[in-house]
Amino acid sequence: MSLRVHTSPFATPRAIGALILRELITTYGRSPGGYVWAVLEPAAGITLLTLVFSIGFRTPPLGTSFALFYAAGILPLMMYTDISAKLAQTVQFSQALLAYPRITFLDALIARFVLNVMTQMMVHFIVLGFILIYLKPTTTLDYSKIGQAYGLTLVLALGVGTLNSFLTLAYPIWNTAWSILNRPLFLVSCVFFIFETVPQPYSDYLWFNPIVHIAGLMRDGFYPFYQPTYVSKVYPLAIAALTAMAGLFLLNRYHRDILDK
Repeated sequence: MSLRVHTSPFATPRAIGALILRELITTYGRSPGGYVWAVLEPAAGITLLTLVFSIGFRTPPLGTSFALFYAAGILPLMMYTDISAKLAQTVQFSQALLAYPRITFLDALIARFVLNVMTQMMVHFIVLGFILIYLKPTTTLDYSKIGQAYGLTLVLALGVGTLNSFLTLAYPIWNTAWSILNRPLFLVSCVFFIFETVPQPYSDYLWFNPIVHIAGLMRDGFYPFYQPTYVSKVYPLAIAALTAMAGLFLLNRYHRDILDK
């Protein structure tokens, strides 16, 4: 079954562009104020963690800046959860438009992914820029490792979000179940601590959380003296590939049948 039939050569870029504009207006409103909350949420979380933990501890587990340490852990986690959650609602959000032959579920997924990636990157640039410029933590950035961490975060969010897009379409209760399953993620993704401080056998279980690898790689990019030997780039990439392929196959095969019921 083809993903697209009877379209002009430039139908897909135009469709994706129109969907991005629709998403932008619908999600964030017609004024820049809608973007303010996207920036305030992670900034408020980092500020709260910095204030709370700076009272009880003299220094964070790495470096001397609480804000930078928590930002390196919480920002990738929030990027993953936000983008994957938005992608999970893609088909339902664009259900009316999918009745048109020039619009496919793939167009809707790409449009929602692109918009939310741009939004999240803007948020990260503002938050990290403020920390690095105004708080002036002592650090040497490794842009290669930071870029790899962002890349793994995005492909993981894309893969999980694509699979959940089908699961929430086929089983509406899955959206609630997935939300409940993800609630402990904030506590087990090495946001407050580093992986090396977790004793066995708990560290062996924690290793299977792909966000732990991404957080470790991100902190490796901010702290040149930190060498997280436990980090595997292949593991989160494999999960992203498997979930993306499964999600695309199932959506391509069954989404029209489900929508027509």
